[in-house]
Amino acid sequence: MFKPTVEAASEAASILFNLPEYRVVAVTRGADGGREVFLDTPAVEAGCPSCGVVSTRVHQRTMQRVRDVPFDGLVTVWWVKKRWRCSESLCAKTTFTEHTEQVPPYARLTTRLKERILAALSGEVRCVEAVAAELGVSWPTAMRQLTRAATAHADRAAARPALVYSLGIDEHRFRTVRWYKDEHDAWRRVEPWMTTFTNLATGQVIGVVDGRDSAAVKTWLKTQPRWWRHRVRVVAIDPSAAFRSAVRSWLPKARVSVDHFHLIQLANAMVTDVRRRVSWERHDRRGRAGDLTWANRLLLMRGYDSLSERGRTKLKTVLAQDDPTCEIGAAWGVKEQLRRVLACTTVADAQRERARFNSYVTLAAMPETTRLKKTIDTWWPAIATFIRTRATNAKTEAANVTVKNIKRIGRGYRSHENYRCRIMLYNAARMAA
Repeated sequence: MFKPTVEAASEAASILFNLPEYRVVAVTRGADGGREVFLDTPAVEAGCPSCGVVSTRVHQRTMQRVRDVPFDGLVTVWWVKKRWRCSESLCAKTTFTEHTEQVPPYARLTTRLKERILAALSGEVRCVEAVAAELGVSWPTAMRQLTRAATAHADRAAARPALVYSLGIDEHRFRTVRWYKDEHDAWRRVEPWMTTFTNLATGQVIGVVDGRDSAAVKTWLKTQPRWWRHRVRVVAIDPSAAFRSAVRSWLPKARVSVDHFHLIQLANAMVTDVRRRVSWERHDRRGRAGDLTWANRLLLMRGYDSLSERGRTKLKTVLAQDDPTCEIGAAWGVKEQLRRVLACTTVADAQRERARFNSYVTLAAMPETTRLKKTIDTWWPAIATFIRTRATNAKTEAANVTVKNIKRIGRGYRSHENYRCRIMLYNAARMAA
């Protein structure tokens, strides 16, 4: 039959506390009502870090407070730490303190607490302040663990970059618009942007830089090894001349693929511009709820093939009753023909649909549709690459959604480095999972 003893109780407490290399010697309740756990190590000898001689003489024992993971709430942990006396009389180091894997030299946090902080902040989209409060540490302490982990991750990635055959480049706003006065005492508007680089095969974010101009993209590409740049085959971007210029300069073997979503977005914007212009010309005012084209403006944005029979009938009614000049209908037809061009699976089919698109633009004879045609003509090589490869920025846009969630949970960031650290570590943890 089991008989409880002092040694058995201590062993049971040590098993419950589960801190490797330590044993619980006492548990008390402090003056504030909090629990205090006293630990020591069962070591009876230790090697001198200077001369290597094994010593069994304990010079003194000191109390050191150690931060550890919560145990059904925050717990104050005290380590009864041994200071050993070196047995070698010629050794310059007279005494030395013990250390373990859980509490290395000069550490005040246990290794498992550091791992818990990293797991909470890199594996989940959580606020640093909330995690720090939950684990009983300060914000700088929690952020310091992230910064060290991010630095180590960046060093590993730089030492052995992963092959990327399809690259996605997209920008997102780092924070809200700021205004400042320049040297001439004039107000200037600053929109802080950051550019994200994504491996389209996996969706992993592999780089984040400040700015969204050609110089920012070139700076990041320039830091990559030459062999890495020569293996990139396709780069998916928005219709951005700055991004295209950087890709042509530093990725000589890569073909640019323009994202079709943004081209359709331009076509929808063209339809909206025509609708607004027609409203001003007819009524000398903006559209109102009583105007069918304004009330059904979202219907004009929908793809015709995605509409139900009821939706198609309603669209015909709107264009027949509230478009006497037929300009809105012509703009809508140009938009739909562009969608058919982008839906083609071969370049030959796309060329035939493009010829029809050009004829529609000629018949429409509007500045809005002509401007859209010029954009399509300028980006046609990139559109042809998209039709061949179907490379899009969908995974980059998905990564930007996660980035925005990180920014939203953190209530915004003032430090670019802290912002970049959260993004890179979260994506590294997601890929590892």
